[in-house]
Amino acid sequence: MKRMDILKSLATDNGKKMILLVMDGIGGLPGPEGKTELEAAATPNMDALARKSELGLLDMVDVGITPGSGPGHLSLFGYDPMEFSIGRGILEAMGVGALVGPGDVCARGNFCTRSDDDVITDRRAGRIPTEKSALVVKKLAESIKEINGVRVTFYPGKEHRFVVVFSGEGLSENVADADPQQEGSPMRWARPTVSDGERMADVANAFIKKVAEVLKGEAPANGCLLRGFSSAPDIPLLGDVYKIKPVAVATYPMYKGLAKLVGMNVVEAGETLDKLFDSVGRLWSDYDYFYVHVKYTDSRGEDGDFEGKKKVVETVDALLPRLLALSPDVLVITGDHSTPSVMSGHSWHPVPFLLASEFVRGGDSKSFDERECRIGAGGRIEAKKLLGLMLAHARRLDKFGA
Repeated sequence: MKRMDILKSLATDNGKKMILLVMDGIGGLPGPEGKTELEAAATPNMDALARKSELGLLDMVDVGITPGSGPGHLSLFGYDPMEFSIGRGILEAMGVGALVGPGDVCARGNFCTRSDDDVITDRRAGRIPTEKSALVVKKLAESIKEINGVRVTFYPGKEHRFVVVFSGEGLSENVADADPQQEGSPMRWARPTVSDGERMADVANAFIKKVAEVLKGEAPANGCLLRGFSSAPDIPLLGDVYKIKPVAVATYPMYKGLAKLVGMNVVEAGETLDKLFDSVGRLWSDYDYFYVHVKYTDSRGEDGDFEGKKKVVETVDALLPRLLALSPDVLVITGDHSTPSVMSGHSWHPVPFLLASEFVRGGDSKSFDERECRIGAGGRIEAKKLLGLMLAHARRLDKFGA
């Protein structure tokens, strides 16, 4: 019997409230002064909470495997990412409200800066502002209606991101990313991962070339990359499985999309961390599971900005009392993966977590950081088991067996 089926049979609705605060990419590695971002940040509120909580580490997928944001979040929501594979394209598409029909294939687009000889010099086109990106998307939508008989629909995203939906016969999600993954490298073109992906790969490559043609002479966005080719999956809904009323409080489209896919209600939470945290209080009486997502820890980590990531952590710490004032029955602070600034990208390192409830075996931790989590009472566990642990601490699981 699968773990999810067991939890479904044990889950009960007792009205207890849980908050999952995800600081995207929170895990780090020692920087210039020998401390991680979490260790270097001034976090008096998290540290005080750590002293009466259980700390530990999460393996998001498996030991040594670097997770993407999709698999990392699926694990946090109690799904086995090895069993439920969801492409980034469909997550981004649902997050921006895209219409996706049967047989359609979505991809997440990154505007990029490319040289005349197809070397990618900036994978994010300088993180162009969302308003400027939307104008570029509008130009492309007016210029590109179809590629090789396949209808193309554009949707703007945040900063350098956009979504494209391909609609036509014979399309498949079995296509590798058209993205070299690092600056200074030549373009890596889409290719099929199995034979039924050949048509989609050909369409994707023709699309990328057409985008470069339309944007020729533009700066900094004069080309695009495509990632996460995917169609809509079949996945059990969070509320049905765990008997909870979940809501997502997030700003970025991909995380909204993932929340929608697993059955969460998604609300408008504003663009600032202040508004994000205030939204939880506004919604407190309507839901019992709150997924609160902070993106900027990951963004600064990907940019290699140690000080910037540290400051985001400090900002979140200053806002934490707003959540504590709500007196949640269970509060977890963690991330969906590690994004060490010294690596400027995701890594395989386990992710620190803090679990606060009235039933913890805590009391001996000094602060919330990687070193303390390594020796904390929570131990090192698979991330897919975290939600079950939250349900247990909320007394929302019946006894298993006689």
